[in-house]
Amino acid sequence: MTEMNTKTLDFNHFLKNGYTYTDYLNLLRSLLEKGYSTGGHNSEEYQNYAKLNLQRMERGDKTFQLNPELEQVLSTIERPISILVITEGWCGDAAQNIPVFAGVEKSSEGKIEVKLVLRDENPELMDAFLTNGSRSIPIAIFLDKETMEVFASWGPRPKPAQTLLMQYKSNPDRPKSEFYKDLHVWYSMDKGQTLQLELASIFQKFNLSA
Repeated sequence: MTEMNTKTLDFNHFLKNGYTYTDYLNLLRSLLEKGYSTGGHNSEEYQNYAKLNLQRMERGDKTFQLNPELEQVLSTIERPISILVITEGWCGDAAQNIPVFAGVEKSSEGKIEVKLVLRDENPELMDAFLTNGSRSIPIAIFLDKETMEVFASWGPRPKPAQTLLMQYKSNPDRPKSEFYKDLHVWYSMDKGQTLQLELASIFQKFNLSA
């Protein structure tokens, strides 16, 4: 991931105008009732993506279990943290990972705040956190809530899932549908545990810098 200069970004503005997880789910449901996904997409394809992603997030909420290692790290956090997650309702990787961020927020006893912002409505934020020059999502931006300084970023998917993508790109003859099937099977088997370990590492470094 390539981070550009973030000094000119008003992170307080993004946090204030971002969606809570509950509000984000309600937004997606409301848009679907009107025949839309986020970004103004009203094609049947994007509606199907959004419907499937709502199901993924609802399932993720039910299956979330806090990893013991992350639980221990959360207990040692002394300074509050804000996390901005850049997403869109049609993004499958976002739907698989956002419930983990929501679960961590809920488990943090008020130490961690998570807000969701839409990629296409916030190009200046997105373009500060590109992945190999592309606007890949989800992207999580970690902020010291007291200073509004960025201390880490994450995305667009856990490392093993990113490896699956790299393997797919190295084999141009492989059908895209096969890759997506393997990717979401991996997510289903992993149940958010890899992301939790990656988050534990990020929070641990933040604790050490305190």
